[in-house]
Amino acid sequence: MTTRISRKHLIAVALIIAFGGVAGGFILHGGQGASESESHAHTEEHGDAEHHGAKADKAHAEDASHGDTEHHAQTSGPGAHGGTLLTDGTTRAEIQLDESAGEPIMRLWLLDNGKPVAPGAVKAHLTLTRPTGEVERMEFVVDKDSLKTRGTIAEPHVFEAVVVVETGSQTRRFMLNREEGKVELSNEQIKAAGVEIDKAGSARIRSSLQLPGEIRFNEDRTAHVVPRVAGVVESVSANLGQIVKKGQVLAVLASPALSEQRSELMAAQKRLSFARTTYEREKKLWEEKISAEQDYLQARQVLREAEIAVANVQQKLTAIGASVDADGGLNRYVLRAPFDGMVVEKHIALGEAVKEDGQVFTISDLSTVWAEISVPAKDLARVRVGEKVTIKASSFDSTATGTVAYVGALIGEQTRTARARVLLSNPQGSWRPGLFVNVEVISSETEVPVAVLSDAIQNMDGKSVVFVRVDGGFVTQPVQTGRSDEAHTEVVSGIKAGASYAAAGSFVLKAEIGKGSAEHAH
Repeated sequence: MTTRISRKHLIAVALIIAFGGVAGGFILHGGQGASESESHAHTEEHGDAEHHGAKADKAHAEDASHGDTEHHAQTSGPGAHGGTLLTDGTTRAEIQLDESAGEPIMRLWLLDNGKPVAPGAVKAHLTLTRPTGEVERMEFVVDKDSLKTRGTIAEPHVFEAVVVVETGSQTRRFMLNREEGKVELSNEQIKAAGVEIDKAGSARIRSSLQLPGEIRFNEDRTAHVVPRVAGVVESVSANLGQIVKKGQVLAVLASPALSEQRSELMAAQKRLSFARTTYEREKKLWEEKISAEQDYLQARQVLREAEIAVANVQQKLTAIGASVDADGGLNRYVLRAPFDGMVVEKHIALGEAVKEDGQVFTISDLSTVWAEISVPAKDLARVRVGEKVTIKASSFDSTATGTVAYVGALIGEQTRTARARVLLSNPQGSWRPGLFVNVEVISSETEVPVAVLSDAIQNMDGKSVVFVRVDGGFVTQPVQTGRSDEAHTEVVSGIKAGASYAAAGSFVLKAEIGKGSAEHAH
């Protein structure tokens, strides 16, 4: 039996099928959306519980090196208190470096869903990692409407900070980088500026005493040449500054007194010759029994007196430095150099009448000189005979070493210092008498674990700083210094061994900091 379906029935069936399809699609879509929403909430809840449950201890131990793997805080601009605002989902943390009280501290405000979280309900701590590798951990404590670090944030304010915040069962990490006061320089700029980089490390520091001194003539090898007889200058052959040899003629004088002494010598020599002849004759006659013994003894006495007279005159001539022979004239007196040296003073001219005690030349052997040191009474115990010293010229670049040869026993009434002396070899003649010098008395040497070159240390705002090398440039690192010498300075705190720093040319970096000081903001 064939059943015919009317046109009206067909239309009704089609409408029912279409409506059912739309309704079924809506039901399926609504069910899937609800399932996804529920699944997301479930995953977020369980993921957070897993991260802050089983892994919480490990995360707390490593919070200085990485952030939370579940929550990723993003910077979203300045906060209401002027700090940096970091957002992690519905949680916001405002972090501020506050220097209003003088000592810089870190402040923290926390908001959840836009509402402030009471500071008492928050537990937080801060971990700072410095460019030098030093890690600092500080706890936050409640301070009115915020939390603040228990300790201060020392300069330089260049660091990576991780703030770990615990509210209830949730733990979130916020990371903050700060590069305040960084001198940004590329490798090419560093090379062009002449900045040399070295690493801090151990060094031997010499404990020394700095004293003033002066180069003087070696008085043991200095002679004041005087004529020893009055006379008139006939010739001068030595000039000021001339190098002379021992026995070299310096000047010739005509001396009446010398002429008299030589005449006396000649007369004494004649009498001696006559007395010797008489003695020989009387001796022969006495031996032949021709004359009496008395005549022989008298002749011998006269001979001895004549010999004494000649020797006496010769000694007088020798005492005044005159030759016995009268070559060139009885009155000719020759001044000669007593040893090899330099004519450092000259007070004689041709035709000048000089006295027997007049100082006409000063000759000094400059192959060695003295360095005389002024030693305050309080430092006398540290300056001893045999102590090593380093002597440095104050007006030019020259250094020599020696040992203390003499320390004076008397203290000057006016200066209240004693004199110490160092014998210096001077083969090149560079150490000239009258030159002021700085004397370093080395008393001991000590090895220190961390030291930098002394030239690397600069003074900024009354603090000793070293420019530490970081990625992209340098940062100023305050340091506490200890013992030092001309080469190295001990670093008690501030940087560790192995840290790279600006060893030479650090003044260039200081100048760069000075240029930006007007823009310095904390």
